[in-house]
Amino acid sequence: MSDSDGSTYSSAAYDSNVGIQAETVHNSNVYFVHPDAAPQEKFRVGVRLLEDGIPSRAREMITDAIAHGYHTAEVRFHQVLAMLSARTYYDLSAEEIQRLHRVSGLVRNYPEDEWKEALRVTFDLLAALSTASGEAGPVLKQLQELPSRQHNAILRHLDLMLTGGLKDELWAETLERAGAERFGNDRAQRVWAYFEADPIGARAALPRPGTPAATAARAALPFRVVLFVVSSVALGFLAWIANPTEAIVESLVALGAGHTAARCGLQWWGRESRADISGGADVPQPHSPAPAKDGFTKSVHSKFDHYFSVRTPYGFTPDTWLAHTTEVRHDLATEIADLYRESRIGVERVTWLIRHLAEEARNRHSNGTLFDQYRQIRTPARTKALTVLALAVLGAAVLSGFGTAVAGAAQPRPLWAVLALLGAAWSGHAAAHLWLKVRREKHRVAQETRKYQEDLAARKNAHQRWKDLLDATRPSEREMETWLACDKTSFVDEALRHHRLTWRDLITHTILVAPAPSYKRGRVRGGPWRYSHYVIRLFLFTRDGIREISSELKFSDATRKNEQRSNYRFDALSSVQVTENVNVGYDLELVLTNGPARKIRVKDADAHQLAPDESAQEISEISLSAAGFTHTFRLLEGIAADGKGWIERRDNLTPFQIAG
Repeated sequence: MSDSDGSTYSSAAYDSNVGIQAETVHNSNVYFVHPDAAPQEKFRVGVRLLEDGIPSRAREMITDAIAHGYHTAEVRFHQVLAMLSARTYYDLSAEEIQRLHRVSGLVRNYPEDEWKEALRVTFDLLAALSTASGEAGPVLKQLQELPSRQHNAILRHLDLMLTGGLKDELWAETLERAGAERFGNDRAQRVWAYFEADPIGARAALPRPGTPAATAARAALPFRVVLFVVSSVALGFLAWIANPTEAIVESLVALGAGHTAARCGLQWWGRESRADISGGADVPQPHSPAPAKDGFTKSVHSKFDHYFSVRTPYGFTPDTWLAHTTEVRHDLATEIADLYRESRIGVERVTWLIRHLAEEARNRHSNGTLFDQYRQIRTPARTKALTVLALAVLGAAVLSGFGTAVAGAAQPRPLWAVLALLGAAWSGHAAAHLWLKVRREKHRVAQETRKYQEDLAARKNAHQRWKDLLDATRPSEREMETWLACDKTSFVDEALRHHRLTWRDLITHTILVAPAPSYKRGRVRGGPWRYSHYVIRLFLFTRDGIREISSELKFSDATRKNEQRSNYRFDALSSVQVTENVNVGYDLELVLTNGPARKIRVKDADAHQLAPDESAQEISEISLSAAGFTHTFRLLEGIAADGKGWIERRDNLTPFQIAG
């Protein structure tokens, strides 16, 4: 579409909604230093911040180190780079220019080394900004002669400072370096790990505590056993008085039969009881789990469905495997949701465990143990027969002993024999029932304890393997920043070639990076948000107007799509507005005299992802600065206010003067 003034625009991408798929904050202390730390330590952290693309905080940290007496040529060099990084000379305040002027006068005081030479070259480049390219030849030669560390740092951090002829002279070298580093350090295979959440520690379901019924049975058992022993001894004693030989035989038979009945009955009763609890089925029957009530539980169930569907054993389709494991998935998901719900975490931090359990279920199916906890444990017929036979023999032996005790006996021996028989029968039955219940509870606790220990050990191993993989794969902040800077360089080069422009044709330029629709994002504590998908916007400012180019960038492989271009005069930009919402984020709105307003989401809200020792305002400022928002907004605001007069203001800037 074209405006009457010759502008062209496309608004399809400007009002798109941005949705967060996943986000994580890595628990790293690389940017944190104690207020009482040595100035050398503060300087070291400041250099790291500068190299990782956070110049605003780097300036504060390095300035603090200088204020505490640490000021070598190396420190001053990085201080100057931090002041100039991601800024143009137009962005510097009068106070900052005066500070640079004072620092330039200190160069002579430092001993000769590579840092002093790099500092001198930096100031010579600033002084040469308003000169023709031919006059900048000597300083460019000095720049080329610097060691690669200082040389590359100057080119990187003075990227927006250097323009015109100076930029033309250096551009080929900048492109070559960007091309070499853009896919370095195995970028395509490692970026994913940056956006993975730090895995939470392994947990397993603890053994269930003893039931009240088992506790009551344990308390009542001694009395029943004592009564049974007393009644049995009394009955045996009465039989021994009547006929010692028969009494001994009957007692031995009763003891043997009782032992056999107890041993076999324990296996039979315990197994059948567990089968009753599991429903007596060989495999779990499919059912419809109760709907999850909270968002975390729903997410856990959804993750289990996903990973079970992609980790299927041989011979199963995803759908048939999901149907086959309905009960298993439901029980596992319920367990994980219960174990981690109180931690108030996102499901991303427990995904490693869900994935591990899905793989474990697949492996257990392969070795035939997947449904062991649900399968009925059938008692062998031999055990049942022995139990019945032993009980029959025991009953016969007891009755025979009772007959021996009362045979031909005078009163009151038969009465005592009857009482002893009734006491032994009642207390024996009660004691056996209570003893089996106690033994079954003890067996259950032992089984669940063993399963807890095995599950926890396996999950700890899985957690450590996943953590080690992430630690070995996750890119550093410096690598992420380097790759993004290389993507920007490539994007700028393509835009210049498309519009057939050179750096001599440009007044200045600025790049704004913002989250694209449907992204993952991550950051380290104290660092800016980084995204898996970006929208990169490049503004090229020429004397004829503004050329705006935008494109979506997939960060993992640096592929771009949906490129859009717009051209408009300076006076076509009527206003620039910023909308800040704590719960939404930052929006930049460009209003043109002819055409719809362009609303650009610069940054999403992040207050809910702050660590306790982080400042919401500071993190927001860091993220906005890293996105290029501060510089871009200042340029567009100046153009909206002054129109083409903005060019004259820039042309009338006083060149930088090195202190004599």
